[in-house]
Amino acid sequence: MKQVTRVPTDEEIARLGARLGELHRLLRRRTHARADREPLPEAQVEVLLLVRAAPGISGKDVAARLGTAPNTVSTLVRDLTDAGLLVRDRDPADRRVIRLRLTDAAHRRMTDYEVHRAALLTEALARLDPPARAAVLAAAPHLDALLTALRAP
Repeated sequence: MKQVTRVPTDEEIARLGARLGELHRLLRRRTHARADREPLPEAQVEVLLLVRAAPGISGKDVAARLGTAPNTVSTLVRDLTDAGLLVRDRDPADRRVIRLRLTDAAHRRMTDYEVHRAALLTEALARLDPPARAAVLAAAPHLDALLTALRAP
């Protein structure tokens, strides 16, 4: 028997987008408040996450992956280096290329953030009734699939 797939309405799509954005912003603000730390600009966080996922990535590749101008990435890298969160190394094979890696301070900061975020989510999930909590947790693999679909060219 062929299953008919329902197409989401514009209203459902708008609500999903709004809720995901609101969830991200609220979780970010509350996590930083809990950690008693001033948040980094979102663009800097994106660079750090990318460098953590691909240590030794070049500044040029960061710009390409983020869809950002190279001069913007240069500014972000300079600010993160000045803050002690990023190290720039010359590529030994091509001295014109800068390779990026996180400092120990960046690793600690990111781990600390993840610990506070996990605690915040654990507490919030505990306040939901069991069926709602199960539904939210069951949605994670589907959100992974949505991320994969959004990352596709």
